[in-house]
Amino acid sequence: MKSLWNRWRRSGHRPLLAHAGRPSPAMVVASVALFVSLSGVSYGVATGFIDSREIKNNEIRSIDIRNNEIRSRDIRNNQVRGIDIRNSTVQGRDIALNTVTGEDVNESTLQQVPSALLADSAKSADALTSLKIIPRTTMTEGAATMTLATHGPLTLTARCLPSMSETHAVLFVATTQNDSTAGAVPGTIVETLDTSDGPQEIARLADSTHVRSAAVTDVFASAPSGSAFTGEIALIAEATATGRCVFHGHLALQG
Repeated sequence: MKSLWNRWRRSGHRPLLAHAGRPSPAMVVASVALFVSLSGVSYGVATGFIDSREIKNNEIRSIDIRNNEIRSRDIRNNQVRGIDIRNSTVQGRDIALNTVTGEDVNESTLQQVPSALLADSAKSADALTSLKIIPRTTMTEGAATMTLATHGPLTLTARCLPSMSETHAVLFVATTQNDSTAGAVPGTIVETLDTSDGPQEIARLADSTHVRSAAVTDVFASAPSGSAFTGEIALIAEATATGRCVFHGHLALQG
């Protein structure tokens, strides 16, 4: 037996255990490669060096991202589209002031504003052109006639007239176009007013109390050319000491 062992050793063979205890270079490289492949991700997590190459395409989900962590700098410019935004979630506070223009609005979806509706109505019926305010105007008894308003051929005037112990506040309308019409309610209506008629009385207030009387009358006038006015005039008559009259109101001018 001993001679057999010596002949086997002289042949160059080594014990199996001795050969197994010294791994070959190829085995070392294979083992390192296996270790890296199994622990590379864990190593990257520990060192903070995971990049896009370690992440499988289409594998990152919403649950993997911390809330409120995605910022504007993380999104490529001009990449967020309408399909990415939930319907009816963008509000006025999300839009910068004075940035929405007419080009951003579908005009066919807009309704007409109330003032435009009124404008259309006025346009179809001789549009209202202006509002004439008649300021508080004071006259003494017997003073010259005062013009309160003129519109086209129509003129509204006032006088303060004494009559016995009373003071009278009186309104007149004159025209430079035949077949005009004027009047007041309460008061007098002149159905046909011509140039030759001169100023025609349409309203009168007498101070029968000998202290002060006041009233409001609705006045109107219209000419064939389309010029017209309607409105309210306040008349005040005072017969105290030196009698006086006060007029004020407004007229809507048309045509």
